[in-house]
Amino acid sequence: MAKKSNRLSVWFLSRPITTGFIFFLFLLSLISLIVTQRYQLFQENREREISNILDGVESNIEQSLKNGYTIALTLALTLDNNGKPNGFEKVASQLVKTNPDLQAVQLVPNGVIKYIYPLKGNEAAFNLDLFKSPTRTILEAKKAIETRRMYYQGPVKLTQGGIGVVGRLPLFINNEFWGFSAVVMKLDTLLKKAGIDNDKYENYKFQLSKVNPLTKKEEFFLPKQYDITNQQYKSVVLPEGDWKVYVINVDPYGTLWQIISAILFGLGLTGLSSYLLTRLLRKQAQLQNVVYAQATQLIDTESKFKNIFDHAAVGIARVNSTTGQILEVNQYLCDFLGYQENELLSKKIKSLIYLDDLGEERISFKKLLKGELRQFKKESRYLGKDGTVIWGSVTITPLWDEGDEPTNHIVIIEDVTKRKLEEQILIDSQRRIESLINTIDGIVWEGDFSSHQCTFVSEKVQDILGYSVKQWMSSPDFWLDHLHPDDKEVMQTYLNKLLPNGSQHDAEYRMFAKDGSMVWIRDIVTVIKEEDQPLKLRGIMIDITNKKEADEALNKSFNLVTEQNKRLLNFSYIVSHNLRSHAGNIQGISALIESAQTDDDRNEMIQLLKKVAGNLNETLFNLNNIVNIQTSIDIEIEPLYLSEYVQRTLAVQNTQILAKKATILNKVDDDIVVNYNRAYLESILLNLLSNALRYSHPDRKPVISIACFKEDGQDVLRVSDNGIGIDLEKYGDKLFGIYQTFNGNADARGFGLFISKNQVEAMGGKIEVESALNKGTTFKIYFK
Repeated sequence: MAKKSNRLSVWFLSRPITTGFIFFLFLLSLISLIVTQRYQLFQENREREISNILDGVESNIEQSLKNGYTIALTLALTLDNNGKPNGFEKVASQLVKTNPDLQAVQLVPNGVIKYIYPLKGNEAAFNLDLFKSPTRTILEAKKAIETRRMYYQGPVKLTQGGIGVVGRLPLFINNEFWGFSAVVMKLDTLLKKAGIDNDKYENYKFQLSKVNPLTKKEEFFLPKQYDITNQQYKSVVLPEGDWKVYVINVDPYGTLWQIISAILFGLGLTGLSSYLLTRLLRKQAQLQNVVYAQATQLIDTESKFKNIFDHAAVGIARVNSTTGQILEVNQYLCDFLGYQENELLSKKIKSLIYLDDLGEERISFKKLLKGELRQFKKESRYLGKDGTVIWGSVTITPLWDEGDEPTNHIVIIEDVTKRKLEEQILIDSQRRIESLINTIDGIVWEGDFSSHQCTFVSEKVQDILGYSVKQWMSSPDFWLDHLHPDDKEVMQTYLNKLLPNGSQHDAEYRMFAKDGSMVWIRDIVTVIKEEDQPLKLRGIMIDITNKKEADEALNKSFNLVTEQNKRLLNFSYIVSHNLRSHAGNIQGISALIESAQTDDDRNEMIQLLKKVAGNLNETLFNLNNIVNIQTSIDIEIEPLYLSEYVQRTLAVQNTQILAKKATILNKVDDDIVVNYNRAYLESILLNLLSNALRYSHPDRKPVISIACFKEDGQDVLRVSDNGIGIDLEKYGDKLFGIYQTFNGNADARGFGLFISKNQVEAMGGKIEVESALNKGTTFKIYFK
């Protein structure tokens, strides 16, 4: 084979022109293949560009349509259970303000446009009946109802002028069709937001189409038409409006010109390469003599290298840098891997490297081939003949000069298996310790005694507080920065004063978790000392939030039971006193009836008995109201506009306000909402306002101020008057008692404030009063 190969080489070298021509044909074939592949690549690039443009347009349109759906759904939420919109103008104004691309928003009960915003510029669409519109409009409106999804009609000529699209969301109340919630957008605006602009790309143009439901033919809407029959294009269908968007390649010859230029370049390169090869072969004969002269010197050098190579105390291999084939090995390497020399020479170097280490070594070797490294050293695992894993410290050095093409390289391997096994034992021990720490139900930490900076924290911090170990260690003040503000000063004192005075401490404080919640921590800290000098702090942070919450719940339950006991005792006093009084009256009158001498006396006693019975019935009614308030657990609570109920109360008291010539200062904002029982809120407002009018000062006209404001994050209703006032020093502890009156009014019953206080407290709030005689009274209702 060697002789035949040598004859073939001599034949080519002795015929440089023939060899150059054969080389020309070979390069020509190769260039043809490359040009073909390049043409396919250009076509694929055009396809990819069209897909990218189409994906962007599709994403933009879908975003606009989803935004329209969100707006239509928001409008639908203004409808109450009876299908009446509440606050349409306000909601629609905000939606149009935040979405300036909208031309209008509509509510269309039974297909008739009854609500539209803004009305200006859209007057022509008002009261338009969709089901009496052109057939196409009726079909597309019915399609939205049938699919029960938002459907976009258009592009269509709008009644109010211009070309646009109309998205209609069908609304159903109690599973019956109510009408539509609709949005109107100009076509130009939609196209602009979608990025459909035929001036944007030189080689690509857009087209928008839709199948006419009447004629079943595809209609195109963009002004300039492009014939797509023989063009490269892609399209996408948008089901929300049954639209089809095209992106068309209008430059089919661009790729052809690039291919022609590549062909011309390839032909020139092929001719030049063949000419240079012919010149090179002629030079080859001249260089051959030089090679023969240097062969003898090379043999001597190789003999010296062989002697060093075979007797080295480390494993050495010479490897083909291109193929990875092992060309030469010494005995130490054979013993290291357990192979015979001939077995190693039949292998590639990568087959001996452990699979998990092969990728990293390949990266370093590529840098060596590129000339970025002249040598690299690393520790890798190798597979012995018997399958065992052996650790080796490997050094790889190239045998070619810097700037030359890679040829062979030397691999030098030293056995470090024993050292690696010892390192692994230490690593496993450390992992076991870390695993044990991370299984403890608490955050184990360690820090410097002097600076109080954390140097270690266990992974349990992720489970308890939500922070990763990396986040915790990112800042020296991380722990202090995430303390509850009320605990920072206490813990700073704890660090500076208490820790130096002992070996173990226990503290409780609050921290903010990653999700914003507050977590109670019990921190058990040990001071680590060496030679009686404190060096480190080591502790464990335990989550005691559940315990704290349980304690708090227990205290609340205790307070609730105590309050209920007080109310029960008070109620028993009321029942005992009032019912006994009425019973005594009835018993006395009954005795008088029995002893009456005449019918007139008996009738008079019977009238008195009826009056006492009526009083008893009123007392029982009042006591029943108290029981209902104090024992009700199913109080219906709902969001209520406070201003609406204030206005309603003022309307009820309008006769008294006019009779007293009172001035009402209503400062309650329209947007204030409280979560309250409807009946309780009406009762409280009525009691406070009627009291303010009833106990007005005789020498001045009543002025009543009603306001709502925030106090410590809590809504507070304040009702103030300039009436006769109350002597709180004398009657303060009886003010909210039942049947307590203080001003001598004949119609006073002493029941209203008692009921109001019970209603406020039943809702979890409180009521406070400020008053001065002849100056006025202020009541404050604190909503929960």
